[in-house]
Formats: sequence, C-alpha cells, structure tokens
Amino acid sequence: MSKLTKYKFSDLYEMSSGISSTKEQAGHGSPFVSFSTVFNNYFLPDVLPELMNTTEKEQDIFSVKKDDIFITRTSETVDALAMGCVATKDYPKATFSGFVKRLRPKTSGIVYSKYIAFFLRSRYFRKVIDCNTIMTLRASFNEDIFSFLYLYLPEYEEQVRIGDLLYKIENKMRLNCKINDNLQQQAMLLFDYWFTQFDFPDSNENPYHSSGGKLVWNNQLKKNIPLGWEVKPLSSICEICLGGTPSTTMSEYWNGSIAWLNSGEVAQFPVVSSEKKITQLGMENSPAKLMNKNTTIVSITGNIRASILAIDACANQSVVGILETETFKSPFIYQNMLRLLNYYTSISTGNCQKHISKGAIEESLVCIPDSSTLKKYYTLAEPLYKQMHEIALENQHLTSLRDWLLPMLMNGQATISE
Repeated sequence: MSKLTKYKFSDLYEMSSGISSTKEQAGHGSPFVSFSTVFNNYFLPDVLPELMNTTEKEQDIFSVKKDDIFITRTSETVDALAMGCVATKDYPKATFSGFVKRLRPKTSGIVYSKYIAFFLRSRYFRKVIDCNTIMTLRASFNEDIFSFLYLYLPEYEEQVRIGDLLYKIENKMRLNCKINDNLQQQAMLLFDYWFTQFDFPDSNENPYHSSGGKLVWNNQLKKNIPLGWEVKPLSSICEICLGGTPSTTMSEYWNGSIAWLNSGEVAQFPVVSSEKKITQLGMENSPAKLMNKNTTIVSITGNIRASILAIDACANQSVVGILETETFKSPFIYQNMLRLLNYYTSISTGNCQKHISKGAIEESLVCIPDSSTLKKYYTLAEPLYKQMHEIALENQHLTSLRDWLLPMLMNGQATISE
C-alpha cells in the first residue's frame, strides 16, 4: 500500500477571493472563470467559455495561472460546495468569479496538479466538506473551513502516475464531448436545411425551395410550407406519456434496475444514466411508464429542455415522453421539440416554478413531410444519432471506470506499474 503523508491544506495553498463584477462587465472583454465552469469541470477548458470586461490591475490581482485550483465558494446545497477545478496552463488576462475561491500553490514538488484535481472530486474529500460545513441559508466555503482541512497524499511520483492515467481518461471524455457537439451541430443543420429552409432533395435531387419548388400558405403555422405537406398536432402522430413517481414510503419500489429520471437529468444529451432506479414492482404500482431508448423526452417543469434516451427509462411527472413510431422517429421528433422550446417557455406558468402541461406538448403543431422525404432524411440523420448515443454511452463507461479507479489508486488497493 502506498505511503500517505498528512498535510495541512492551508500550508500548501494560499486562498484568494474572486472579482466582484457587474452585469455591464459580463459577456465581453477578457476570459473569465465562472462558477458554472468550475462546477462542471475537473480541469479548466482550453478556451474559457465566458468573458468579463476587466482592467489590467484586476487581471493582475485575480489572475489564472498553471496549477491554480478553483473552488466553488457558495451554494444552496452542500453537494455543490467546494467543487474543485484545476488550471493546467496559464490563462493570460483571465480573471475569476467572486463566487469561487482561488487556491494558489505555495510550494512545488509536493502536490501534482492533475492528481489533486481528482482528489478534490473524490468521495473522501466530499465527505470531509460535508462534515466541516455548517448549513444556514446557503453553504459557504471560507477561510475557517480551509484552515481545518488536511490532505493525505502519496509520494509525488505516485501522484504523477495516478494523475496522468486519470487525466488520459478525462481527455478521452473531453474529446468525445467535442465529437458529439460537432455531430449535434451537423444534425441541427441537416434538419434546418430540409425542414425549415425546405431545401430537401426534390425528385431530381435538387434543393426543393431553391430550385423553384412550390410553397403554399398554411393558416395554422402562419407560413408557407411545401405543396402536399400536412400540419397535425403531435398527439395525432405519436403516443405521448407523462412520467410518474412510485411511493417513496415503499422500499420495495426503489433501488432496482430500471432507470428513473427527474427533470434535471433531461439536461444530458443523450440521456445515458439516472441517479435513482426503481424496481419492476415500483413501475407497475405507479403512473411511471417505461420509455424505450430513442424516446424524445421534454422536461415540463423549471428549465424546459428536450433530450433523447440512449437507454430504457422511466421518469417522474415533470417529464413527458414522445414515443417513436415506424414513421416518426426521434431525429425528426427531437429537432421539432428543440424548435418549440422557446414557445413552451413563453407559455409556462407558475409563481415558484414555471411549468407547462402535457397538453401543451400534445397540441404542438408539426409540419409533416411526405413519406419519401422522411425516409431519405432518416438515412442521413439516424447514423448521426446512433454515433452520438454510442459516444455518450462510452463516456458513461469511462466515468464509471474513473470513479472506480479513483479510490482504489488513492488508497493503494490498486497500483500503476512502471
């Protein structure tokens, strides 16, 4: 077993607060490390996704340098507190949010940055944060908590071996995400070209609209559509189901093998996993309905979003499923739902949490092409979605591997040979 040495966290790192910015500064200027970026990444992205208009003095005080750790400072829940994210390079002119803390190394040769990135996301460290956090209205990571924390670290060379291995897994997952983003953009462009611009291939394989294909006015959609196409409510072409929740007092309904989603998990694309699982008994004794993979799902509470299942799953009552048919498949249904999200948000109601009804989904009008055009579309679109699903499932397997390896390597139950 690897020898672990105990260090006081505050002896190894100096903690600094982030910049207090205004709305007017946001969205332009220099690179910016936000709460969201820190929370969602083990390592800062190569290109920071957000900008902040800052001065040279601010860029010097709130700088972002190689081996810096950024920690989420405040949250409504302990689970989102002190989530770590590490910089693997310098970010010239970048600054960081006041909602995160920066931990800058005081020493060298003791902590390997790629190792500590995973350590800070480990179950052990999460438990330490839980035990040291006092929850009032919001959880907060401050100097007092920082001063109480200790790190148990293997020798530096062992940290390098562990950190580099886990980092390779992380980089593979990042690459997969980039590939999927690119594939999704291709799928969106394809749908837009065929079903928004109406430049699908005509009988002579020429773009329909650009080649003079006839468009006719449709009163329901208030726009021109190709001659011969129809407009129907979604409920007339697909089965639409609302999720449900098994009784939480019946233990035999839970901790089974059937994935059970909440509305927040619809943010994944495609959906490959769920935090909770129910039993067959739980599904049979509740409104929960099994939705097969490739079902398009829409969260109807809070943030209204759409996704596709890459697994068979049930969902709670804040999620609506639109099941595939032989004619209307997920590449067509999903893209239509994406284009309706702004409309759904505009009609959502509720004081504490906005929501729409299942009926709003059912009544949605869909412009339906002729069957030959749909078949041609699927020959191009379905391989894109199949590849996206396979890549997302691979990332899920890599995540499971990383999370299994992490404690095994850190406590010496598994070792990396030279």
